[in-house]
Amino acid sequence: MKVMWKKLVEEMKEGSVRALSRLITGVENREPGWMEAMKLIFKDTGRSRIIGITGSPGAGKSVLTDQITYQFAEQGLSVGIIAIDPSSPFSGGALLGDRIRMKMSGDLGSVFIRSMATRGALGGLSQATRDVTKILDAFGKDIIIVETVGVGQDEIDVVKTTDLVVVVCVPGQGDAIQAIKAGVMEIADIFVVNKADREGADQVAIDIQGMLSMSASDEMPHIPIIKTVATQGEGIQDLTDNISKILESRERKTSREIEHLKEEILVLMEREIASSVRSRWEKNGDFDALVQKVLDRQSDPYSVVQEMIQPIQAQLGE
Repeated sequence: MKVMWKKLVEEMKEGSVRALSRLITGVENREPGWMEAMKLIFKDTGRSRIIGITGSPGAGKSVLTDQITYQFAEQGLSVGIIAIDPSSPFSGGALLGDRIRMKMSGDLGSVFIRSMATRGALGGLSQATRDVTKILDAFGKDIIIVETVGVGQDEIDVVKTTDLVVVVCVPGQGDAIQAIKAGVMEIADIFVVNKADREGADQVAIDIQGMLSMSASDEMPHIPIIKTVATQGEGIQDLTDNISKILESRERKTSREIEHLKEEILVLMEREIASSVRSRWEKNGDFDALVQKVLDRQSDPYSVVQEMIQPIQAQLGE
């Protein structure tokens, strides 16, 4: 198994798109040995800049992503796109809606697009998404864009994966109020008012500026508010210029990157422990018996959890 993963990683590093796709599929599906593959590529990561694009459904994020990607490709940059789609309720796979709307950049040789399912993860981002950004990083992509599914308040999770976050709003959807509720103000590096040819676009920009002014301080960086009409390409150059300017001004290995790594290590640890405990209890048949006790109200979920993790706590000396 290790030989297979090693061969795929080597072929991927040599530029094989087939090996890249196969590697992503294996890691996303958590095929046996996937973690060995991630260990092999990790030393070759840390070069790509990761951009998160988030916002409400219908804000035009996919078309905006397409336009931004085309601009970066025109500058000679290699771009990877991870389009987070809702999970199919039947197969658990992505529905591919975002990818279909990326018409300009989809045929460019320097662009690789991958649709991924949320798989029920909060914020629409699973740990597999983080892993795929690393694979694209090791493949040599200069820019990686993570376009989220757009499900509201949980979208703030995107900040834990990216170097820069673009929040997309549109007139007529109450995005300014939603921004306050979702805590989006704290994660946005750039606000985009898309579909700016619609009535009310100026008011959305004014509302966002007003909210930014309320929370402004001398230490806070300036947050651009850019109006675009993505379907017409209007405002895209201004947006990509601002993205490049912010990325260039940010040093690597900052506190933000440290927080990303802490979060990732903890998430991986929690999932591996949970998977090991679940496997052990399902194999010996005790899990079903405990569930039945809870069902009969002879026990409760909290006591069950404590019993399941007791061996681990004992080993840690707690």
